[in-house]
Amino acid sequence: MNGTLIRELRGVLGADRVLTGATELVLYARDASNISGSTSVVCLPTSTAEVQECVRAAVRHGVPFVARGSGTGLAGGAVPLDGAVVIALTKMNQVLSVDVENRMAWVEPGVLNLDLTRFTAPEGLHFAPDPSSQQSCSIGGNVANNSGGPHCLADGVTNSHILALEVVLPDGSVTVLGGEDPEPTGYDLRGVFVGSEGMLGITTKVCVRLTQNPPAVRTLLMDFSSVDDGANTVSAIIAGGILPAALEMMDRLCIQAVEAFVHAGLPLDAAAVLLVEVTGLPVGLDADVRRVIEIGREHGARSVRVAQDEAERLLLWKGRKSAFGAIARIKPNYYLHDTVVPRRRLTEVLAKVYEIAERHELLVLNVFHAGDGNLHPLLVFDRREPGTMERVHRAGEEIVAVSVAVGGVLSGEHGIGLEKRDYMSLMFGPDDLEAQALLRRAFDPLALANPMKVLPSPASCGDVHSVPEGAWI
Repeated sequence: MNGTLIRELRGVLGADRVLTGATELVLYARDASNISGSTSVVCLPTSTAEVQECVRAAVRHGVPFVARGSGTGLAGGAVPLDGAVVIALTKMNQVLSVDVENRMAWVEPGVLNLDLTRFTAPEGLHFAPDPSSQQSCSIGGNVANNSGGPHCLADGVTNSHILALEVVLPDGSVTVLGGEDPEPTGYDLRGVFVGSEGMLGITTKVCVRLTQNPPAVRTLLMDFSSVDDGANTVSAIIAGGILPAALEMMDRLCIQAVEAFVHAGLPLDAAAVLLVEVTGLPVGLDADVRRVIEIGREHGARSVRVAQDEAERLLLWKGRKSAFGAIARIKPNYYLHDTVVPRRRLTEVLAKVYEIAERHELLVLNVFHAGDGNLHPLLVFDRREPGTMERVHRAGEEIVAVSVAVGGVLSGEHGIGLEKRDYMSLMFGPDDLEAQALLRRAFDPLALANPMKVLPSPASCGDVHSVPEGAWI
């Protein structure tokens, strides 16, 4: 532990916002993934100036630093390594301004995703990206990972809803990337920063684009006797010229876990269900609903349930967004992947996922953003059983390889972090990775901002080719 650095940080923040207790350090040494690291000190700034001074102090001492939001990340992106300084932004949680006419708002990075939508609801507006963790994930974390969510099929992921960012760069300077003008001049450095997972600096203010609430919403639940029928229906709906606001799928084991938790009346004997939501003007919406039902019936839907009121609609969505928590009724631990595959290959990849899990003697639940092919296979297990973690990691690696082999990508919204860093070569060649490393070094020549993440080479700030020993827990 660097005593001089800690004294300097306390001089900036005060002793109560510089944490060094053993329990606190353990808590901040991990996120919601299965990866753990180590930190020597946790800072809790409340302003851009304080973040700036924390970064400057870390740089003076040559100590790496990691920005952290709510800690809901699932790829180890906010896990500190080798005693890095954690700069936690949870106290920077104010909505600074809302421009209703131009549909934008300036917020601090610690504002929770759902709190922003609740804040703007009286104005008939919302923040479109809606991760399943939206009750607890922060806007800063959404920016870092370019997060998605069920309703991003039609509206786009986080990058489509960020106009500007105030950031503290890795040298401690402050700048604004992008602007309130929807088409600012110059390079799109805002777009570069969104999804950079803390490697290019720390977000201290965000100008978000707000979306008008739709005039009418219809939510449908269709159930199928086979996963293939459900997956084929997904492609058929979009091929039929309908782009739903959301198109989500859950398989049998997931349905059973969710129903035991929320009691939404889900069909326990179904092999799969699709949750489809369409929005728009009431007249056109009725036609879309009829067409979706028709397509579902053509592809084997056993029954179709249309939510009759807002309470029923919210209950169905509670089931979908509670899926990750509900699996605790089956096993105490889970490992969640986040690959994306072409919609036309959904049935093929899902079959391989089930085969991989069975071969490794693991249970798998599938709950995912079916409309854009963003898979979320949940391997559920009990880590106390000897040899389990080895089987989980082998199965996970195979799932990633299968997804990329059919033309998919490593991540749709959770990021690369530590979890998928060593898989980057499955998608990118040496020249591609070096180009990314050059961009990173342009922002961070000293390689102190969230080092050892994303890039699987010395260019990623450390000659490390695997997750640090002991990091998987």
